[in-house]
Amino acid sequence: MENRFLGLIETSIKNHWDLPAFSDYEGHTYHYKDVARRIEKFHIILEHAGIKKGDKVALVGRNSSNWAICFFGILAYGAVAVPILHDFKPDNIHHIVNHSESKAVLAANSNWENMNDAKMPDVKLFMMLDNFSVIKSKNKETFTVRERINEYFGKKYPRSFTSADVKYHVEKPEELAVLNYTSGTTSFSKGVMIPYRSLWSNTQYAYDNIPFIHAGDNFVCMLPMAHMYGLAFEILNGINKGCHIHFLTRTPSPRIIAESFMNIKPTLILAVPLIIEKIIKSKVFPELEKPLTRFLLKVPFIEKKLLEIVAAKLTASFGGNFKQIVIGGAGLNKDVESFLRSINFPYTVGYGMTECGPLIAYEQWDTYKAGSCGRVVDRMEAKIDSEDPVNTVGEILVRGTNVMLGYYKNPEATKSCFTKDGWLRTGDLGTIDEDGFIFIKGRSKTMILGPSGQNIYPEEIEQQLNNMAYVAESLIVSQNGKLVALIYPDWEQVDKQGIDHNKIEILMQENIKDLNELLPGYSKISGIKMYQEEFEKTPKRSIKRYLYQPAENN
Repeated sequence: MENRFLGLIETSIKNHWDLPAFSDYEGHTYHYKDVARRIEKFHIILEHAGIKKGDKVALVGRNSSNWAICFFGILAYGAVAVPILHDFKPDNIHHIVNHSESKAVLAANSNWENMNDAKMPDVKLFMMLDNFSVIKSKNKETFTVRERINEYFGKKYPRSFTSADVKYHVEKPEELAVLNYTSGTTSFSKGVMIPYRSLWSNTQYAYDNIPFIHAGDNFVCMLPMAHMYGLAFEILNGINKGCHIHFLTRTPSPRIIAESFMNIKPTLILAVPLIIEKIIKSKVFPELEKPLTRFLLKVPFIEKKLLEIVAAKLTASFGGNFKQIVIGGAGLNKDVESFLRSINFPYTVGYGMTECGPLIAYEQWDTYKAGSCGRVVDRMEAKIDSEDPVNTVGEILVRGTNVMLGYYKNPEATKSCFTKDGWLRTGDLGTIDEDGFIFIKGRSKTMILGPSGQNIYPEEIEQQLNNMAYVAESLIVSQNGKLVALIYPDWEQVDKQGIDHNKIEILMQENIKDLNELLPGYSKISGIKMYQEEFEKTPKRSIKRYLYQPAENN
């Protein structure tokens, strides 16, 4: 296969010319040949607007066919894509556009109506993502070109446009492809410089190690494409395989997700723990807790049949056609994981970070080791910064083809995240067993030092607390030398059970009492704080922990 990322994309478009490529859910479908034509028309507009190879082009909006077409179009042109999360505030968007030195901005109407072009003075071209209309251009001819784009396209390709005309930018491995601004759990965003070698390596790995995906298979794109996890494995991987990608184009609520799975029947599902845990804890666990079910689960033969029925119903809720669910972004709740193992459900947990575009570790579901996040992927190395990496927790260090070039215009941050011999500090703490499986214990920035020097990993305590009655999610923080639990109750379940909201704190105190009986003395919880609304999340649905740290820790 081609060892260039754009070579992979170019070849796939040619080979899958007549197959469907992108569909907006309950909307228009573009075939690979349609995508190719729209990319060429986009290039004509960029050229007349004075956009050059190497220029940054910002892209902000919800997942959609047009978003994907523009992303591939930017790279195929030889420019650098700057994806921006659609739910960033206008000031954040202005800052990223200016910091990245973007020369063009493509924005969805919902974002554009709150943006101010005067605050982005160096931008040459503003376009509407919804319909490719030109909003503003420093070259007035651009408006004419857009209005008469079919005429300009016809002049460029007078004998018709065929697959033989698909010729994209020939990149170099170290060339900057994507400038991705993170929205992290422990700090504010930085511009991660993703080179083409990283895009190629991640895409090639998926091709080599997820063999059950074939041309024409369906994907549901529900993770934000402006984040590397969703971008790499829902979009780049899908297009490279010739798949048909369906964009939800709206907030992926549980109802919409369930509906789309039933209608589209995807072959591969990418998810974050929160989605899976919510489905299992709300729809499956309550059924298993019914007295009759609990009794039947103790009868050997009936237990097996009952779990088979549960597995079939759960499989059907995901469309019934998937071969595997890949969970990333955070560790999976242990009770949920134990249940999925008991019914032989085809799931696996991967590990990555934006700085690796994103993949670090992965393993197929049938060889995956529970509690781990897989084994280090091809063209990457991983080690633990400890004297005994199997038994003693240390920071996970990685290096290899997937690793970023550094942080854009931030040499200090770049220097601080690499060791002198070139290993990237992930900021994650963990171990590696004898078989090479990585086990994450927590973040180095969230680890709490106990009163006698013990290492306390709040994520491990949170997992236990989240399994308790009426707890939706939690955070463990240190306040004045004591551990405090921040709790967002499962208000839906509280209301369903008819429990007075004024009594929920008493129930949570009982939960903490039970939890403390399971914990060593140095990690017992001293107090609680209740939250009426769920904690603010990153695109991966991880809690933005830094927003909830006491002032003494900031």
